[in-house]
Amino acid sequence: MQPLTLTASTLVTAVGHGGAATLAALHGRRGGLIPCDFEHGGNDQRGHIGRVAGIEHHALPTVLARFDCRNNRLADLALATDGFAEAVARARKKHGAERIGVVLGTSTSGVLSCENAYRERHPDSGALPRNFDFLHTHDMFSLADFVAARLGLCGPAMVISSACASSALSFVDAYRLIVCGVCDAVVAGGADSLCQMTLHGFSALDLISELPCRPCDISRDGISIGEGAGFVLLERAEPGDERPALLGYGATSDGHHMSAPHPEGAGAIAAMRQALARAGLRPDAIDYINLHGTGTPANDAIEDLAVFETFGGAVPCSSTKGWTGHTLGAAGIMDAIVSTLCIEHGLLPGCLNVTRIDPAFRGNVLGENTDRKIRNVVSNSFGFGGVNCSLVLGISG
Repeated sequence: MQPLTLTASTLVTAVGHGGAATLAALHGRRGGLIPCDFEHGGNDQRGHIGRVAGIEHHALPTVLARFDCRNNRLADLALATDGFAEAVARARKKHGAERIGVVLGTSTSGVLSCENAYRERHPDSGALPRNFDFLHTHDMFSLADFVAARLGLCGPAMVISSACASSALSFVDAYRLIVCGVCDAVVAGGADSLCQMTLHGFSALDLISELPCRPCDISRDGISIGEGAGFVLLERAEPGDERPALLGYGATSDGHHMSAPHPEGAGAIAAMRQALARAGLRPDAIDYINLHGTGTPANDAIEDLAVFETFGGAVPCSSTKGWTGHTLGAAGIMDAIVSTLCIEHGLLPGCLNVTRIDPAFRGNVLGENTDRKIRNVVSNSFGFGGVNCSLVLGISG
């Protein structure tokens, strides 16, 4: 497939704002998870969370105040970081606003706004407050609508909500828009924010760890929920371009179970093989695998099985969710951007919070950081319902 260069990127997570802060946290092995202190917790609030600092006091531009919600604040914070909005402005001048698309992923959008509105409903009629704007906050399309307005874009805009693979899948539709000639560039990525639906929902499923999550550890027992936003600007790669690019993708849905992975990793294996085939690469051309690695017993074990079936046991792999928590619909873009940082700086970040890698695993799971020049990375994102997406990111020149 034709490579697409990531000409700009940005992210905000619990470990900091921007690529430099993220890289420093990875190098220093400083995670951002804290004991859950999210408001309106209830009696079953537990575990640790990855909260983005300063989001409660961040203000949207006045002309976009109707979009105000935690999720869009996260998005706005990311857009204003690492010169991303300025990079899009240059692309807009080059291509035209109508030739730049917006394809984003989220699993919650601004559901917290609806939760707050429901809490303030009329005691007799049950009516929600008059100032609750469902369309511009809670609605799934709100995120893409806001980002397009914030960046002055008027090309195609859409939101993907496919659980934890959502923002990884944004790369797939972005690629199709560009190769079909509909767009010359696409802003891809996503955002997901802390809310009671996910905190209580995963707790009810008994999937929340009391400790900071420990991907691939023998004693792993659940996830830590995080929040964050990240975006990339995708454009056609030029010959000799040494910047990280999307080289291939694989997307499958095995539909095995609503929340449990396929016991043989069928969809995950197919997604990784598709991604390699589209990139025109053999498994031994991959230097590092950024695992989905949530920290649950089943997810990590099945992903290890799938990775070993696809790559054998030589390729180094790890999960970075011990730093940020599982950002759900934003996990794919977080892992993709971290993967590009690994390529640019020659870093393989070993799993955080781990005392002993599960001895039953056959993959080459890293428990400590390693410095090594790397060129090609596979980034995995697997979601509820059997949705799987694997991206191959590397240097196309």
